[in-house]
Amino acid sequence: MTTPHPTTLSAAEARRIALRAQGFLGAPDRRAGVRGVLRHLGAVQLDTISVLARSHELVPYARLGAVGRSTVEAAYWGNASADAPRAQPHAFEYWSHAACILPIEEWPHFAFRRRAYRSRPHWSHALPDGTYDQVIKQLRTEGPLTATELGGAKRTSEWWDWSGAKVAVERALMYGEVVCVERRGWKRVYDLAERAVPEALLHDDLDDAECLRRLVRLAAQSLGVGTRADIADYHRLKGEQFDAVIADTGLVPVTVEGWDKQAWADPAALETAPRGRHRTTLLSPFDSLVWERARTERLFGFTHRLEAYVPKPKRVHGYFAMPVLAGGHLVGRVDPAREGSTLVARQVTLDGPKAVPAVAQALVEAASWVDCTDVRVERVDSPELRAPLAAELARALA
Repeated sequence: MTTPHPTTLSAAEARRIALRAQGFLGAPDRRAGVRGVLRHLGAVQLDTISVLARSHELVPYARLGAVGRSTVEAAYWGNASADAPRAQPHAFEYWSHAACILPIEEWPHFAFRRRAYRSRPHWSHALPDGTYDQVIKQLRTEGPLTATELGGAKRTSEWWDWSGAKVAVERALMYGEVVCVERRGWKRVYDLAERAVPEALLHDDLDDAECLRRLVRLAAQSLGVGTRADIADYHRLKGEQFDAVIADTGLVPVTVEGWDKQAWADPAALETAPRGRHRTTLLSPFDSLVWERARTERLFGFTHRLEAYVPKPKRVHGYFAMPVLAGGHLVGRVDPAREGSTLVARQVTLDGPKAVPAVAQALVEAASWVDCTDVRVERVDSPELRAPLAAELARALA
């Protein structure tokens, strides 16, 4: 006889379920490594900002600890050299929550999005006649290339003024005829999907409903528990797309204390109570634990906003303020920078004296990961906590 799943969760139970689902509660699966993190999360968001490291590097670091940055890149894309051919990738880039790295086995389940792009009636960039076919021909003849190697990424110095070759190859990527096989100096390296995607996965055979069922299930597994908006937002599905398939996903409707919306849970997440050690770490603002502001406020009572694009005089917490996770709670923020071998905390926000040891630990671990031997704090929002934080840092660095 199977035990019925609970239909009501306390706020604390929901938070622990979410932390375990996101890989922050319990022992990490180190044998699976970075690829395991990617499969577990289903999507790792990309972003151009690099302070300590780029966001797609920070995400596995936050869960696994000091995994080498070259190891992260190799895990996503596979190794290639002049002496060895490129292995088939374990991941591909596509539009999910935003521009994301996705497990290669999910290629078939984004057929619904590729079809939508192919039937799109208008585009923001015009495509010159013949350019699309020329780009495909060049990739077929010359192998993987960057937009620069295809003829230039931009027509002028303006970031938005793409060249015809860039427009063509990005459209081919959206259509699924081209895939990004790696990043080289942050430039996408494009190849034909027929070469890069394993043959068994290279198809658009699944109808929209099957694709959506899979992505809704995957999102719920990665979140543990979430509302309609939480689950749909994970892969940027529309609410009506969620509604069309939710009854066939096997997800369990639940009520969460303090949440004013219906929620659904991954049934596997309800089978055992989440237990284990909580991770203490800095989080990328683009980490899937915190990328959705309303959910972050609901789970942690923590208001989080990336201020990189906010004018400097209007910033409250700093350019790239990183939430600090400890004991299953968000206990502060750090706006970091690097100066030589010193990790600089330009601004630190602490949720009271109890947060001091955790924030110090997170800073020292992050410094070691990026080969910094010292930590310097410039500003603490609560001046009375500056001395205790300095003492904890000195103890941890000793």
